[in-house]
Amino acid sequence: MSTPTTQAPPAADARPRRATAGGLLSGPAGRNMGLVIALVILCVVGIATAGDRFASTDNLLTILRLAAVTGVVSVGMTFVIIGGGIDLSVGALVALSSVWATTLATQALAEDTHWILMVGTALLVGGVAGLINGVVIAYGKLVAFIATLAMLAAARGLAEIIANRRTQIVQDQDFLRFFSGSPLGIPTLVWIFALVAVLGWVLLNRTTFGRRTFAVGGNAEAARLAGIRVQRHTVALYVLSGITCGIAAVMLMARTTTGSSTHGTLLELDAIAAVVIGGTLLIGGRGTIVGTVLGVLIFTALSNVFTLNNLSSSAQAVAKGVIIVAAVLLQQRVAAGRRQRRSPKAVPPTAAEGAPAGASPGVPAP
Repeated sequence: MSTPTTQAPPAADARPRRATAGGLLSGPAGRNMGLVIALVILCVVGIATAGDRFASTDNLLTILRLAAVTGVVSVGMTFVIIGGGIDLSVGALVALSSVWATTLATQALAEDTHWILMVGTALLVGGVAGLINGVVIAYGKLVAFIATLAMLAAARGLAEIIANRRTQIVQDQDFLRFFSGSPLGIPTLVWIFALVAVLGWVLLNRTTFGRRTFAVGGNAEAARLAGIRVQRHTVALYVLSGITCGIAAVMLMARTTTGSSTHGTLLELDAIAAVVIGGTLLIGGRGTIVGTVLGVLIFTALSNVFTLNNLSSSAQAVAKGVIIVAAVLLQQRVAAGRRQRRSPKAVPPTAAEGAPAGASPGVPAP
């Protein structure tokens, strides 16, 4: 007479409780910490190669001032890319907004009323251009790459026509005085960048608009079935990007005291690069404003280090290209690792699935 054997209960799977280094680094906090470390290393290199010229307060404020314009545009670009789109027209929209806001007619009206009219004009031009982009993409079903590329050419051409290919000088001294100030020792342009970044963070992380942006970028069809008006939201994203271009145009007008059709040349590449370096997926559905801000600071500090060491702009372009490729490859590797961790693994049949207790695998039950 055989004695029935009892099988010990299977040990609880501890894998879900195990925090892996890869999972930590793939999270927003881990990615941002990596960017902070990269920025610190870059600063150490700058101090080692340029000494006090890099570490001086004036140079640090210069880096922040140069990062401000690109940073404001990059905040708008972050929303568009998280939402599953792309905007190649941001540089041209900055040029068009600056030209339209500095025409003789606009400046004459501003002189009779207030310089805020010039600011409003730039924001309006950027917002309307973004609205056109959004409508063409969302309702015209045109690919975002093609639609914004067409806007890039059209806006740059229109800016040249309005300005007659001449640089327009800002005459309003109150406008220049306001934006050239330094409250608490920090340039006004840096304050504007900080304000836009904070508002962007709140909008993305603490509002329904931000949650819908992640949903639309992650899976537009699922978002539509969940009741989100995907087309309307897509239009809103491009309008937001256009408004940030208007803000950047005002900042450029204040920094250069001009409005020109050459403003913002290749700004779209700098903005996309900063967003990608900051951890935003080009396919949409994931990204952070903090990462974008760090990406902007990294690129601006890198350019500053190259300039202080008398390296050519060509070398800067090569370095930026290498960094962008490395960032995209790292994104793909992290995304592949996350998919592998989430994929279900084959589990051998157990006693709970119908095999008699104590039976050996592969042996049929009597």
